[in-house]
Parts: sequence; structure tokens; C-alpha cells
Amino acid sequence: MKKKSSIPEEEECLKILQDEGVEDNVIRHAIRVSKIARELASRIRMRGYDVDEKLVVAGALLHDIGRSVTHDVSHGVIGGRIIRRRRLDERLARIVERHVGGGITRDEAEKLKLSDKDLIPETLEEKIVCYADKLVDGDKKVNFEETLKYFKEKLGPEHPAIKRLEELNEFFSKILS
Repeated sequence: MKKKSSIPEEEECLKILQDEGVEDNVIRHAIRVSKIARELASRIRMRGYDVDEKLVVAGALLHDIGRSVTHDVSHGVIGGRIIRRRRLDERLARIVERHVGGGITRDEAEKLKLSDKDLIPETLEEKIVCYADKLVDGDKKVNFEETLKYFKEKLGPEHPAIKRLEELNEFFSKILS
């Protein structure tokens, strides 16, 4: 008997979000992020990079699952716990944990009482979902500059997260140019 993949298909991801009580507007946001993430993954793969598109799409759909509990900065870590509780692929849990802002360093995570580990996106799939999330406001596609302006207003222009966001944008600009 074939082992069931712990990376759910799109329909199953949507059912998981509903079962966890994620609000409809957050689900619409996740659907838009997944479309942008799929497009990014496809373009990056055409450039010769190895990208797990199924993982990217599932990660994008589930990235805000923690918003079923809270809408604050801890939603990523809480979402990672939900993914693990459901015994889904660990790579999904890492995508969910690492999509917040441009990622969160261990020091910042400890100060925020989120985690004792680094929450910076490392893999290409983690970076794609994190970046795609920054190209969506609600369920509307936005350009990266709008998102950067929002984070600068929210966190302050000198916050270390701003530099990480700029580096993430630079990373994708180089790959896709």
C-alpha cells in the first residue's frame, strides 16, 4: 500500500483551514498567495532551480493557519504547531513558522517569547512563500515597495526586519532577472 503524502493537495489544504476555523478573508488571502507562489516557483524552475511546487503551494495555502488562534506575530509559530499536531510534513511546519515578515532571528524570537530558534526562511520553498506573502495585501496583489513602506511605518525604518525584507526582494530580483 502506498504511503499517503504528508503534503496535502490543494483541496485538502482548504479543508484543513476551514476545520481549524480560519476566517474566510484569511483563506482568500492564502489562495492569492498560493497563486503568486506557484507562479514564482514555475518561473524559478524555468531558470534551472529545483523547486518542490507541491510543497510551495501547500505551504502558501497553510502559511496563515495560525491566524485561527491569533493575528499577532506569534501566528507563524502557532501555525507550525498546528501543522505538526496534524502530522504533516515538517517542511510545511518550517514554511509556516518562517514566513512572518522577512523572518525572525533567534534573538528577536526569544525577546518576543515566540521561540528559542531561528525563524529565518532558509530553503528556496520557504523563501518563495515568505516573498509571495509580501506581494499580497488582503486578497489583492501589491508591489513589494508598498509592503516595504507598510513595514517601515509599522516597525520603523531602522528595524532589522526591513533589511531582511530588502534582501529577500534582492534575492528574487537576481534569480528572476
